[in-house]
Amino acid sequence: MKLLLDTCVWGGALKELQNNGHDVFWAGEWPTDPGDDEILDHAYHENRILVTLDKDFGELAIVRGVPHAGIIRLVNLRARQQADACLRVIGLHGDDLMAGAIITVEPNRMRIRLSTGREE
Repeated sequence: MKLLLDTCVWGGALKELQNNGHDVFWAGEWPTDPGDDEILDHAYHENRILVTLDKDFGELAIVRGVPHAGIIRLVNLRARQQADACLRVIGLHGDDLMAGAIITVEPNRMRIRLSTGREE
C-alpha cells in the first residue's frame, strides 16, 4: 500500500512500514513542512493514504470537501505503537482506505468513516 506519513508521525514508523512491504514516504524528510493543504494534496495526487496525528486533515476532507486518497489518524498512541497501529488498520480495512475512508485509531478503539460519509 502507498502511504504518506505526516511530519508529526514518528520517523521510525517509516522503516517498520517499509519492512512490511509498503511504499512509504515521510514528510518529515522534506526540506520544509509545506502545510496541511499541500500535504493532503500531495498524498491525493500520488494516491497515498495519509497517516497523521492531526485532526485538521479530517476537517479538511469532511468539512471543506478536499479530495484525499484515505486517511489514518492516530490518537493517543506512543511513537513506537504507530507503525503497528497502521499495519493493523491496513490489514483489517485496507480496501476501505483505498476507497477513501478516514479511520481514527485510539489505543482501544477504531472509528471508520467510509467514503460515503457513514460511520462504523
